[in-house]
Amino acid sequence: MKDAIVLYPAPGIGHLVSMVELGKLILSRYDCEFSIIVLLTTGPFDSPATTSYIDRISQTTSSISFHRFPYLPFTASPTLSRLANMFEFLSLNDYNVPQSLQQLSEASSIRAVILDSFCTSAFPLARGLGIPTYFFTAFSAAALAAILYLPTIHKQTTKSFKDLPTTVFHIPGLPPLLATHMIEPLLDREDRIALMAITNGECVTDGPSPSVYCIGPLIADAGEDAPTHKHDCLSWLDQQPSRSVVFLCFGSRGSFSREQVKEIANGLERSGERFLWAVKSPPADEKRKEIRDEIVVWDDFDLDDIMPEGFLDRTKDRGMVVKSWVPQVAVLRHQSVGGFVTHCGWNSVLEAVSAGSANGGMASPRRTTPE
Repeated sequence: MKDAIVLYPAPGIGHLVSMVELGKLILSRYDCEFSIIVLLTTGPFDSPATTSYIDRISQTTSSISFHRFPYLPFTASPTLSRLANMFEFLSLNDYNVPQSLQQLSEASSIRAVILDSFCTSAFPLARGLGIPTYFFTAFSAAALAAILYLPTIHKQTTKSFKDLPTTVFHIPGLPPLLATHMIEPLLDREDRIALMAITNGECVTDGPSPSVYCIGPLIADAGEDAPTHKHDCLSWLDQQPSRSVVFLCFGSRGSFSREQVKEIANGLERSGERFLWAVKSPPADEKRKEIRDEIVVWDDFDLDDIMPEGFLDRTKDRGMVVKSWVPQVAVLRHQSVGGFVTHCGWNSVLEAVSAGSANGGMASPRRTTPE
């Protein structure tokens, strides 16, 4: 019976890639000593990009395998944010964690479980089986420091961050932080995500935060990030001058309203610059999906329908708009890319800095959400 380490990422390609890279790091340090098993939820947060990535890893890395939970039907609440809905979906999957660990224990000796920091509700269930359990966070050290300090801040005030427009907090190890610059899901202290962070410190409920180990950066190879065939956007970039293209991409869950999409498009058109823009379906369109054989299939939304009239035709000689997903690591490493407009999720920041894209300029809208 071979020793195994079980990883449990939150839904979303960014979380999955980071966890798999952690698994590769473990394998590189302890060659042939462990196998890696990745637990996967099955439901409305699946995407073609995630499925394609899992297939590539399965074909190229035999020591990493994937174990899917049974399909879980889930209807997102219109009164909750997308992130809050994801936390709700994860909590509904909690019972699958001990069941899967017990099932996997029949064929492997599980030495440790590593949970995504978004999967906090599964912590007592995994630990209850007597298996050493750890958290993995893809946040920056600064973001983690701020989150761990939340219980202290909320002893000092009864107000939400959003109601403190001029208040500055002094978090140990960080520059002064304006309250309204805290990450968006934590701005309202009555939000479920904020309550979890305040109560748990994003770690454990009944004790101090455990030791923190810095193990990054964990960045996928450009080849693993890309599909088996060359993506059309890479062929388009091959035809552009060096460092001439502004790349816009806002994370695996970064979508904008139709009005915001049109504003971004107008800005790009007026700039006169070359651009590559990854666009996701606006939140109002997310209800337009169907389920086939227990796999969620997103409708192929119409770019013309959400863009300003004639925008795609007017900019076709200097811009490319791609629906939903692009191989981000490969794009950032392409010689034609000279700037990056991003939501500043830490995965994206690391990929940009490692690729040198940040040297050409990196910008973020005032929209701060963890990736």
